[in-house]
Amino acid sequence: MALLSFLRRGKSKPRGPSCRGAFQKPNKLLHQNYETLLETCLKNKCLFQDENFPADLRSIGMGSLLQKLPPNLQWKRPHELHKTPIFYTANTRRLDLCQGLVENCWFLAALEALTFHRDTLAVVVPQNQSFDRKYAGIFHFRFWHFGEWVDVVVDDRLPVNEAGQLVFLSSVWKNLFWGALLEKAYAKLYGSYEDLQIGQVSEALVDFTGGVNMTIKLAEAPPDLWDILTRATYSRSLMGCQTHLGTARVLENGLVAGHAYTVTDIRQVTCKYGPENLVRLRNPWGKTEWKGDWSDSSWNWELLSPKEKILLRRNQDDGEFWMSLQDFKTHFVDLMICKLTPDLMSQEDGKKWMYSLQIGRWVKGSTAGGRMRPYKDTFWMNPQYWLKVLQGDGSKRSLHSCSVLVSLIQKPSSKHRNRAPHLPIGFSIFKVGPEYHKSNKRLAPAFFARNPSVNQRHLFLNEREVTQDFRLQPGVYVIVPSTAEPQQESEFILRVFSRKHILHEIGGNSSFILSKEIIDKHEGKIWEDFFNKHFEQHPEINAVQLQRILNNVVWTHLQSFRLRFSLDACQGILALLDLNATGTLSIQEFRVLWKRLLFYLEVFQKKDVDRSGNLDLMELHAAVHETGISLSNEVCNLMAIRYGNPDLKISFESFVCFMLRVEIMGEAFRNLTKDSKGIYLQESEWMMMTLYS
Repeated sequence: MALLSFLRRGKSKPRGPSCRGAFQKPNKLLHQNYETLLETCLKNKCLFQDENFPADLRSIGMGSLLQKLPPNLQWKRPHELHKTPIFYTANTRRLDLCQGLVENCWFLAALEALTFHRDTLAVVVPQNQSFDRKYAGIFHFRFWHFGEWVDVVVDDRLPVNEAGQLVFLSSVWKNLFWGALLEKAYAKLYGSYEDLQIGQVSEALVDFTGGVNMTIKLAEAPPDLWDILTRATYSRSLMGCQTHLGTARVLENGLVAGHAYTVTDIRQVTCKYGPENLVRLRNPWGKTEWKGDWSDSSWNWELLSPKEKILLRRNQDDGEFWMSLQDFKTHFVDLMICKLTPDLMSQEDGKKWMYSLQIGRWVKGSTAGGRMRPYKDTFWMNPQYWLKVLQGDGSKRSLHSCSVLVSLIQKPSSKHRNRAPHLPIGFSIFKVGPEYHKSNKRLAPAFFARNPSVNQRHLFLNEREVTQDFRLQPGVYVIVPSTAEPQQESEFILRVFSRKHILHEIGGNSSFILSKEIIDKHEGKIWEDFFNKHFEQHPEINAVQLQRILNNVVWTHLQSFRLRFSLDACQGILALLDLNATGTLSIQEFRVLWKRLLFYLEVFQKKDVDRSGNLDLMELHAAVHETGISLSNEVCNLMAIRYGNPDLKISFESFVCFMLRVEIMGEAFRNLTKDSKGIYLQESEWMMMTLYS
């Protein structure tokens, strides 16, 4: 689930207006109700036309984008562009979107990161929409917009050239339109397509999730960067990155200067000289790739085992490529990680977090005092917030210090996102002595003159969001958000995450006060500590140890049957996932398995309609389709014979073995084929792929 999707009320009641946004039904942008408009159009037998975002140049915007438009621009509905348009289907590869004339690689890089998280994607892109059932030319999408979820309605008229080709975002699959319609809804939210020309990956990631953004300057990357990437990959975070600015658009090494990319995977491979950490990236253009070490045509792939090379390397100009971690740090300037749970940087035990959100404003002549230095005489005028950090429940490390994450977001005054540039913003945190605890008066200049701030490094960035992680001892603190310069006006959102805390404004009456409890119920997170401890003792596990781990897991969401894995099944699973042919699984390979197990279990239970603990032939067909894999009826029937019992019913254990084989063999074919029709393998490679898998 997304960060703000599994919240429940804390004990304290919020003051002021009732909580809205992420915690209740989303607001309706411009008061347009999708269900009401849909039913009205169906009743009147007409197609929806959105007067609030019309099919003309007003929606394109007034700027440089107009100069790029083709002559005779037209607006057409998908039914006019393709005989069988499809809104969304799971039966396509994740990365099937291509950038159009809008220079919004940042938006597309974030959107492609979102496609790795089906549950979060389903929040942004409601799946019960189509061009067939209850079609009326109207669609809707949801975005987290400055503290609340907003439902945005659009009609399906899209700008095309004379040849009927989409001029903005499109799909590799010409009859697939969810991406183009989502881009249109996002443009409507922010004013126009022109307003999407400039942006940051981090902004779109937060808009898609309501998560918390963290930016790492790769030139100053922490020594545990690989560990951070690993935790981000397996803790359901979304990642994007940005290259350095340059004079040439496409550099000699194949990278695009000043361009956003999606981080799609990481992998530690086993070379002949030792392990190598690799990062996989994708260019939103859907083409133009890195040409250095570990690129598609690099000699480095010959250092790997045949199986590992086949399953990782794809020699196609599809925009996706691998590079070493060192090259990644050298050639990219920023790594943006959007955390769907706030504990990426913290390795505390415990799964509960408190979340507080407050809306405030810097007002000229009143609450816009600027930063502490050099404006010490006016700094105290800024809004001030008490933060009482409490010892968290069930957290071993919080006895002495607590992990606290603070996020400050500025909200522009104009609905057009690029018409008002971001102000440099930041915040300071001060420890407050007991003599001030009972007072609700704003702290005076003398307090700030005598007390140094906790965050010695003050970040004032002209970005939409500034985020910092802290380790604070239990006690009382004051947070002072400010602009870098005094007398600068803006509305802002202050968010605080910790195991347990209380947050309120000093001497003020906030327009919005909210405190909630976050419970991370994701099965993968619940068992992460257990797996880490096991692999600390046994860095590589064999089939017997794998069986012991899987059969000791308490599957909390099982409805009607108990999971047991046989040794034979575990030997088969190990052979499929053991890419470097060691006869064992590393924690990296096990995490891949665990992620797939959770997904397969969700699909299995959804399609096991009679709750028998087995899938019959019809349920098996439905389950395979649900995973997004296309198999012919003939192959599916044969797999029921191969993996099923005498009644052709398949248990979850057999379903896992079957689906892993389908996915891995499918990936091998796609990586090896040149024409999507056949592949070429040497005999040793053929033997490895068919016998040890």
